[in-house]
Amino acid sequence: MSSTVDKKEIEKFSRMAKEWWNPNGKFKPLHLFNPARIKFIKEKLISHFSLNQDKEKPLTRLKILDIGCGGGLLCEPLCRLGANITGIDASKNNITIAKSHSKEMNLDINYVCCLPEQLNFDVKFDVILNMEIVEHVPNVDLFIKNCSKLINKNGIMFVATINKNLKSYMFAILGAEYILRWLPIGTHDWDKFLTPAELEDIATNNNFKIEDTVGMNFNLLSKKWLESKDTSVNYISTFLRN
Repeated sequence: MSSTVDKKEIEKFSRMAKEWWNPNGKFKPLHLFNPARIKFIKEKLISHFSLNQDKEKPLTRLKILDIGCGGGLLCEPLCRLGANITGIDASKNNITIAKSHSKEMNLDINYVCCLPEQLNFDVKFDVILNMEIVEHVPNVDLFIKNCSKLINKNGIMFVATINKNLKSYMFAILGAEYILRWLPIGTHDWDKFLTPAELEDIATNNNFKIEDTVGMNFNLLSKKWLESKDTSVNYISTFLRN
């Protein structure tokens, strides 16, 4: 049976699992990125599903699947916004950390150690999050195909990843890993990066249609991530299920 798992990638992130909730640890870049990701996802979901943005928990009726959830950095704030969250990850260590932390925070999140293809395809979600995950997947076409089986019609899928060009190599690998040391060396493989056009082609071939693509840029002075029209390095594409 074909699989979307890369054992080397799983082992790599499993070794770092204890660092997930340390804002100054190896996942510091994700902690810095999280406010911008949450803001983008929240606003997009409120608009797409015509939700009441003034409610304390505006995402209350949404079923969300976070694939490659890691230690739960996205799951927890979305749960606080009222969403019914399922987080899956192929690393047992990540899921152990995620379960432990959500219990400490008294949050009801369904965490499962599995791959997308191991889920029950009869269970559908309104939203699928693939945030900083496809660049670690060996077969993106199969991965997106599995996502299409897990999402409701008119559901929305988010894919956050890194563009493939010289600039992304300079910034995401040489800059982030070797010069600034924001990430452990070897975190990313440039050959696995996808251009927005390549990602759109894969999604279109698997029953999705593109809705939007935005850039995410890091401001070195403010140390904040901001939404941008510049998709040359980090970008988020949103797709609707046909």
